[in-house]
Amino acid sequence: MTTQRQTGLRVLLAGASGLVGGHCLTQLLADDAIGQVTVFARRALEQTHPKLTLHAVNFDHLSDHVEAISADVALCCLGTTQRAAGSPEAFAKVDHIYVAELARLAVARGVPRFVLVSAVGADPGSPVFYNRIKGRAEAAVSELPFKAVHILRPSLLLGERREPRLVEDWSQSLAPLWSLFLWGPFSRYRPIAAETVAARMVELAKGDQEGVYIHYFND
Repeated sequence: MTTQRQTGLRVLLAGASGLVGGHCLTQLLADDAIGQVTVFARRALEQTHPKLTLHAVNFDHLSDHVEAISADVALCCLGTTQRAAGSPEAFAKVDHIYVAELARLAVARGVPRFVLVSAVGADPGSPVFYNRIKGRAEAAVSELPFKAVHILRPSLLLGERREPRLVEDWSQSLAPLWSLFLWGPFSRYRPIAAETVAARMVELAKGDQEGVYIHYFND
């Protein structure tokens, strides 16, 4: 009898310790369509599962782990804040350089699809530093010869983080109020549950579309 691990979708997940990435991992492991989940993470995770293989990696030397990249789709949830990173340069390394390098290695290893969680307002030409870095990461991924690239651009992510973010925690408390004013073209700026974003990423991972797609709140 053929096992699920041999026949199910093989997924590479980076950023599983984050808010969206953690939900992605939980949902991937619970999904019968997923046969194997390979996680690239900087530190050990609490989850254990027959489908899960964890690789502790130094993202500054990601190419050292290229042989571990064997998947049908890559999900990238890498991201930090300037405060956590310590400097704008360190932030750009995580949110742009690491993302671009993961995508480059994935496509070189024959991974056909890449799903990236970015942010609303991402634009490589933006005068806003955060949006500009997110836009550069998107551009780096989109330019590679994947069969399909899906970019999700959520606004404020709702959910309980392992590490407190004071500004985001304050914004979450006000989210129900200011969401009332975000309609029409502004609906893309509505806060959204990280669990919902993760569910959409997993859904897209199982799809067979071709091309580059950008997904906002209404998607």
